Amino acid sequence: MCESCAFYIYDEEFEEYYCDVNMDEDDYGHLMQNSFKGCPYYQDGDEYKVVRHQM
Repeated sequence: MCESCAFYIYDEEFEEYYCDVNMDEDDYGHLMQNSFKGCPYYQDGDEYKVVRHQM
C-alpha cells in the first residue's frame, strides 16, 4: 500500500524510501501497534486520477 502513497518519498542520500508524514508520537505508536485498520494518512499518489475521472 505504501508504494502508491503520496507520502512515500525516496531519499537519494540514504538510497531508500521512507514515509514523510508529519505525525505525533501517539499516532506513530498506534500505527506501529496496528491499532488502525488501514493507514489514516494514506493519500493516493496518482496525480492523473482526477483527470481520468473528468474524461
